Amino acid sequence: MAWNVWQFTEEGLAIARRLHQIPCSRCRFFSGDYRLKCSLHPDWAATEAAIQCPDYHFE
Repeated sequence: MAWNVWQFTEEGLAIARRLHQIPCSRCRFFSGDYRLKCSLHPDWAATEAAIQCPDYHFE
């Protein structure tokens, strides 16, 4: 049982590390509005697909 808890914790940390790589919240094109998060890529803004966004521009 301890192994299952450890494995679950490791998987959760791996997912959290991956999600913290999403740069959208620091991008100048990110509006923060839930209706239109990004004017360039609204379909994959704030998702894992945006990690390698070619239009990312730091404010």
